[in-house]
Amino acid sequence: MFQEPDFRESLSLMLSEVLDDIELNERRVIRGRKVNMLRETMSNLTLRSTGVNETTHYLGSHSECTTTIGLQSDFDQLFCSHQFNIIGNWSEWEHGKENYLLIQDENTTPGYCFLQLLRSDEPKPATVIPDEYNIIDRRGRIMFKNTMKTDFLQGGEEQHGPSIASQGQHGICDRDRVLAFPCKSWPQSASGWLERYGMGRWPTQKMKIYAASTPCFVVPTGSKVSVNPELEWRISTSLAERCLIFNLNITQIRCYVLMKMILKSFLNPQGQKNISSYMCKTVLLHCIENTELSIWNENNLLTCLTYCFLKLHSCVKNAHCSHFIISENNLMAGQFTADVKQELLEKISDFIQNDGQMLLGIDIDDLGCKIQAKLNIVPQRAYDFPSSRLISERLSTLEYINIANHISVNNRQILNDLHNKNIRIMKQTVERLLSYSKYGNRIEHVSCKLLTPFLFTTYGSALASSSIRDTNQMSPEALIWLSAGLNSDISSSRLKLASMFYRTGYMEKAELILRHTERPIYFYPILAVCGCWERPQPVVTVEFIKVCNEQNEDCIKHITAFCVRFIQEEINCVPRELQYEMFRSTQDDMLHRNH
Repeated sequence: MFQEPDFRESLSLMLSEVLDDIELNERRVIRGRKVNMLRETMSNLTLRSTGVNETTHYLGSHSECTTTIGLQSDFDQLFCSHQFNIIGNWSEWEHGKENYLLIQDENTTPGYCFLQLLRSDEPKPATVIPDEYNIIDRRGRIMFKNTMKTDFLQGGEEQHGPSIASQGQHGICDRDRVLAFPCKSWPQSASGWLERYGMGRWPTQKMKIYAASTPCFVVPTGSKVSVNPELEWRISTSLAERCLIFNLNITQIRCYVLMKMILKSFLNPQGQKNISSYMCKTVLLHCIENTELSIWNENNLLTCLTYCFLKLHSCVKNAHCSHFIISENNLMAGQFTADVKQELLEKISDFIQNDGQMLLGIDIDDLGCKIQAKLNIVPQRAYDFPSSRLISERLSTLEYINIANHISVNNRQILNDLHNKNIRIMKQTVERLLSYSKYGNRIEHVSCKLLTPFLFTTYGSALASSSIRDTNQMSPEALIWLSAGLNSDISSSRLKLASMFYRTGYMEKAELILRHTERPIYFYPILAVCGCWERPQPVVTVEFIKVCNEQNEDCIKHITAFCVRFIQEEINCVPRELQYEMFRSTQDDMLHRNH
């Protein structure tokens, strides 16, 4: 199979070159993963600092950087609640917790499980139904229903299987949010993979040890072929799978992306879901496991892609695609009818037999046209393709706009938590975030550098508000904290400080700060960031794009102007004229105001 003619090698190299031109390369993958891990870390630090017993994980194409602009992939988020203790054996039971025993028996579909409610005072099955989310099965066991996920729907969200989908606002991708609960340990059906090795000795032992250290989850959805669809929960090893994808080389990543392009263009036209991108990922992992690693290089890309489609053809023919880690779980069970199966087999066969000619018909990212131009089938000048530099700049800009929006969202979440809290509790939140910066890993340190200045300013402003109320002066401690937060961004913390000087009668100081804040806006590329209201898409300058492409995430402080947010505890720092405008209303206005 791998003794290919010269033309296949030449086409493979040309295909690799085209994918490099659309920024599917090692540099973009490393940078994109760093940005998404930074966003994930910021979210989790915010949750921890506010005392929320939850974590979030960013998964899928954007986290893995296995997508392109043209694929328009959703942003996948695993929303993990630690409300329950999901155990695989009785030794993991905890007193006082809401414990559920993970059960896999002859009545559960492979890869799925039941969750049996246990007592919280002793390790025995519960006998009393606590709420409408639990039900007694035919054996008299109290089982947790998976239908509770609908309670997590927010405004503008829709239920799509196990995920909650929402349309992205400007600068933010569409999002699929999946609710999950972590398991205390890996189920036996998943742990068997740790002892399995293929021809290429991949994944390595080191990868498997790390993957096994990540938690498994249960996700509220049943199998399509289940006789108990409301009681089944899917076992998810998504973090272990993310570890595997992070260890692929660039040829393997390109092979996966090409599979998704072919899938979207030919196998799933009009948005059909006969074969999922997750199945393509699974097929790829099986192929890598069962071939020599030396095969996966750029001059062999077309042959590797053909090999993956041979494997996919076999899976569709047998209507069986084994989950990579939980091999008993058939991802294609109940997925398509006999007619659809035959149609898929014909399309996959066409691709295999035509030596990749279907690639010429892919419109996504102008892939087909670019290949034709490289092959001189059409003249290069016939198309006005964006350069790889322009694509790189666009991606970098979108990444940094997303980080800025993420800072805004997390800052608002922290402020909402601090609302109506006393000064002591506010200081505890500040100290908690500072401890993550000091003792956490590198990415936690970077996340804290982006988040803490806003919190310093809020805490300093709350201290100043208290002293202004009593003495009409700002205390020295308040000024220390306010100074520490001045570099949160180009303007918001400075505008707060100017407001305080104005409120206490120091007009010259207020004017000096305002002039110092205003000057950079005319000379530097600045992006206005606000998550408080629906706003038009931000206009970015050429200079802003250049900074995003050339500098690291620390530059965000110098090219963004965040909105100025006051919580109630800062009321005395707000000028009286603005207070009047905030509270002035008619009786009719009051009827339309929320809390």
